[in-house]
Amino acid sequence: MPGLTPLGIIHTAISLVALGAGIVALVRDKEISPRNIVGKLYIWTTVLTCLTGFPIMQHGGFGKPHALGIITLVVLIVAGLAGKSKYGSASRYVETVSYSATFFFHWIPTVVETTTRLPVGAPLITNRDGPELQAATGVLFLLFLVGATLQVLRLRKNSKPASAADKLVEGVFPPNLIQPLNQKPNDHYDCIT
Repeated sequence: MPGLTPLGIIHTAISLVALGAGIVALVRDKEISPRNIVGKLYIWTTVLTCLTGFPIMQHGGFGKPHALGIITLVVLIVAGLAGKSKYGSASRYVETVSYSATFFFHWIPTVVETTTRLPVGAPLITNRDGPELQAATGVLFLLFLVGATLQVLRLRKNSKPASAADKLVEGVFPPNLIQPLNQKPNDHYDCIT
């Protein structure tokens, strides 16, 4: 990208890896989880993105990107603590939504830097604080809210305890006798042999 220092190039490359890992995690797993390699890659590259961003002062010293980096690191800490069940029954929700929030945070500087630098010589947007970028951030925030809501609904659905009838059936009949409702009966029964 034009006007990038060597540190800026490294910072951008690391952030692109983080974004890629975040996309893969969200598409594949519906969440960013530290319990798999893609989630770990996302988390560590996000930390490195924040740390490499702090020395970049191209726009006149400490500014909004630096504040966003600090917020991102704090939210990563909150998510990490939630992963250790530090928030009781809400831990799983806090962890999932917090990691998703950091993914949202990644997109703010991505959109700002891309639209104010490209195309070279005639960027799409010239004012970093202009209404176009505020609107884009608003759209990103709405996407985050929709995604986080879907994640919470999925977590709730997956955490519902089995009904008393399910527990009774599981306790009385061997598992190979219980056929899932979504499967058609076989012509032969393996459980009778």
